[in-house]
Amino acid sequence: MGRRDLIEVEARLGDGARVTDLAPLVEHVTFACAQVGVERATVGLVVVSPAEMAAINGEHRGKPEPTDVLSFPVDGPEARDWPLDGPPPELGDILICPEAAEEPLTTLAVHGLLHLVGYDHEADDGEMLALQDDIVHAAEAR
Repeated sequence: MGRRDLIEVEARLGDGARVTDLAPLVEHVTFACAQVGVERATVGLVVVSPAEMAAINGEHRGKPEPTDVLSFPVDGPEARDWPLDGPPPELGDILICPEAAEEPLTTLAVHGLLHLVGYDHEADDGEMLALQDDIVHAAEAR
């Protein structure tokens, strides 16, 4: 099996979500995993409505309004060095709200994945967003 075969993206639509084709988001998350050195893992990917995103954002960040993407890491950057003899690491969950998005949803999927593995654009000097752009462009050039 290749790297892509070892990444499982559990994608679903939340209540009231309007996106019907999750395949491009799954493909971008899987591709991004390979680009950042995650060879095997599970990732949750949920497309949510503005109401659902506002509730989650309010609960976790104290901002009761919809935002474009939220990430909830579980095993984090350690997933890159996870032992092969056990279950795959759980990177965490990515939530995307299309109605709050100003960028393509595929870009938001990659953005969320980078947060799951430890990148933080609020604390770096632009490295995360540059890497995000590189990954998105490479994914779309395939």
